[in-house]
Amino acid sequence: MIGTPSLVASATVESVLLVLKIAFVVLLYLVIWRILRAATREAKPGYGGVGQESMILSPLEARRLLANATLLPAGKLVVSDSPTLEPGSLRSIGNVPMTIGRANENDLVLPGDQFASTLHARLDPRPDGVWLEDVGSTNGTFVNSILLTGAVRLEPGDLVRVGETEFRFEP
Repeated sequence: MIGTPSLVASATVESVLLVLKIAFVVLLYLVIWRILRAATREAKPGYGGVGQESMILSPLEARRLLANATLLPAGKLVVSDSPTLEPGSLRSIGNVPMTIGRANENDLVLPGDQFASTLHARLDPRPDGVWLEDVGSTNGTFVNSILLTGAVRLEPGDLVRVGETEFRFEP
């Protein structure tokens, strides 16, 4: 008879622990459900939320947006000095990134510039301006006689040197 109360107490403790575990799991699911419900309501227009579109676009969506956009040209490069291009000639910078180099695959080709790499630099028009970046050229890309170590935003009047060709950036 002495062992019987401890078995009853042990069974009671196990039952209470089991009920507490089940209650904890149910409570956890309820909290997660409320968080997800609140998040989806805030994301839907008309439920008091603003609604937000994804900042990540698929290539197809990006092309469609660019095709429908009426963007102004981002600027132009005026040739200051070049062994192959005529000084004073203009190269418009569109609204899509463009590459500069000696190879014919580039958007701006410098065919006779022996100091330009086949793929030398990249111009990237963005909402905050036109950015220039060296893409691993042998001789480097310069803005106002300073060697680029990363992307730099071009300002009106900046002098850009790719190989032996020098451009002046104009908006």
